[in-house]
Amino acid sequence: MLKLIAENRRARFDYAIESDIETGIMLSGSEVKSLRQGAANIADSYASVEDGELWLINGYIAPYGQASAFGRVEERRRRKLLVSRRERAKLWNASAREGMTLIPLSLYFNEDGRVKLKLGVAKGKKAADKRAASAERDWNRQKSRLLKEGSRC
Repeated sequence: MLKLIAENRRARFDYAIESDIETGIMLSGSEVKSLRQGAANIADSYASVEDGELWLINGYIAPYGQASAFGRVEERRRRKLLVSRRERAKLWNASAREGMTLIPLSLYFNEDGRVKLKLGVAKGKKAADKRAASAERDWNRQKSRLLKEGSRC
């Protein structure tokens, strides 16, 4: 049973997701308490491999209200993502390819209560691809309405 904290719903519209991977994330105690309240946003964030380490950049976690001044951290600081060396190399190779980027898809608590981030290896869609996806979604919606009306007769 996963408890979803934040989801990047726009990612599947803007990017073609080729594969995904579950990563851990290094957080302070007050950040975890803030996440338990659901105060996070990963819509404008991305991941990057720098100096052999994987980082989440521009992810937002609201400050925890009851934290002391020493327990507070920046809301949009870079957070280290935890993956094995083999997976990190695979992600670095994927992001080094033409047009590929690492996009956070969802942030959640796993069964053990640990915060996990699902990271997608994605390629950006062109405007025509987005229009085609939108047209297909509209057609499927219209088709389901027509089938529902046909079954009533």
